[in-house]
This record gives sequence, structure tokens and C-alpha cells, in this order.
Amino acid sequence: MTGLLGPAEIRELAARLGVAPTKKLGQNFVHDPNTVRRIVTAAGLTPDDVALEVGPGLGSLTLGLLPVAGHVHAVEIDPVLAGALPETAARHAGADAARLTVHRADALRIAAAELADPAPTALVANLPYNVAVPVVLHLLAVLPTLRHGLVMVQKEVADRLVAGPGSKVYGIPSVKLAWYAQARSAGKVPPNVFWPVPNVDSGLVSFTCHEPPRADVPRERVFAVVDAAFAQRRKTLRAALAGWAGGADRAAAALTAAGVDPGARGESLTVEQFAAIAASAPVGTPAGK
Repeated sequence: MTGLLGPAEIRELAARLGVAPTKKLGQNFVHDPNTVRRIVTAAGLTPDDVALEVGPGLGSLTLGLLPVAGHVHAVEIDPVLAGALPETAARHAGADAARLTVHRADALRIAAAELADPAPTALVANLPYNVAVPVVLHLLAVLPTLRHGLVMVQKEVADRLVAGPGSKVYGIPSVKLAWYAQARSAGKVPPNVFWPVPNVDSGLVSFTCHEPPRADVPRERVFAVVDAAFAQRRKTLRAALAGWAGGADRAAAALTAAGVDPGARGESLTVEQFAAIAASAPVGTPAGK
């Protein structure tokens, strides 16, 4: 893997473009080639993979992905960075730069049709801290071709994404990611590999996509149950789901029908159990998002 950007190259490129990292866009640029190599290796890409990178910034990770993936889609919301990325790739990646497509777009609003040629199979990204979970869940929802991925996020967020039932940090992100994929921690990343240096550690989350736990119940209905259960996580499910079900008794009936103790709390349930509750929902229950 050659032509990766180090601290000097990152700062020189940023200065030439007149770019200063902004907290609003959650920008922390990776300037350590060894960290890029580590991410690319952990992502397990093959030439058959089409990588989707969100927030490529100055191109550190992009340059690591181009030699190993069959194609790279880079989605960048910042117009200056999006405009500069093809030139950076041409300068540092040689012939591999031909496999790059840059999209100046908001990853939270991008649709499958915009990324269809060729369709992404792997999400590999250093995600902006402030939108990491919504971006991952949106892309998994709209891109059925995704098979696996590796994302770098704030360590606290990484812990939530990979948490299992019973964990103190198990919650909405944990369950919703589990609907789409099996996730695991792939390690910690220290702050000093970024510019500017964040005041927290980052974490790598690896995931492998699978079929939804239930094909007979819409995802939106399951997610509505999850949202309701964790909105009042200290309450029993009978109480927490009362608003969703149209009353505590109706919630208890749906829970019992699903084989779930109405006195349990959301943090103890698997995604399969949430799906079972949604499948037992009373007629007229809102579908959610």
C-alpha cells in the first residue's frame, strides 16, 4: 500500500485547499499511514468488493482502499473536499485512481440509485462522530447489496453498537444494528492519529450482514417497539410500551403473546424478541420509522 498521506502531506494539502477541520461536520482527519493500513486490513476487502467510504475528507483512507477494492464510492458533503479528492487520488494512487467515484452528497440522504454503478458491498469509513449511528443505519436500510463493513467511530459509540442484551450500554443502536448485521469490536484507536486531535478514543466496529430476524414483520414496526422500550428504559416493558400499544393492558397482552415477560426491561431483550413483540402488535399500532 503506497502513496499514503502522513502528517506533513495532510497539513500541506489542507493549507493548499484552504481547509480547516470543522466541529460542525465532525471532521477529524487521519494522518497516520499505519492506522490506515490497520483499517484496510481489518476490513478484509477483496478485489470483488465495492467499497463505500463516507466522509473521505482529504483522502487518507481512500488511498488505502483503492489498491485493494474493485471500486470505491466516496461520499463527501464538503464541496471543497469532494472537488479535490479525484486529484489527490490521481497524484498518489496512480492507475488505481480510475476506480474511484466521488459523490458530493449527504450520506444521510443518499439513495441506492446514486451508488448503483457498481453497487457497494462493503462500508469502510472513518465516520464523523456526530452522525455515525444515523449514517450506518441509513446505509444499511437503503443498500441491500452491503455484505460487510468496518467503521471507525467514537469509542463510546463503538461500545454501544457491539453491546449485547444485559450490558449497561445496550440500547437502540445495539438492537437496530443487530437487525441488519452481526457486529463485533475490532479494536481501539488513539486520539493522536487524527488532526485535530479529539479528546476521546475511537473504536473500530466490524460487521457482517445477515437476513432480518423475521421476514413477516416490517422493520419499521420492530424499530417502533425498540424506540418505545428504550425511551423509558427504567420502566418495565408493560409500562414503557403502553403508549405504543394503546394502553398497558394491550402492551402486556402483546408481550405475553410474544413469550416475553411484561415485567422485563428492554435492555434484557434480543432483537429477535423485539421482532416477536412487533409481530404480536395490536391492530392499529403505529409503525414507527
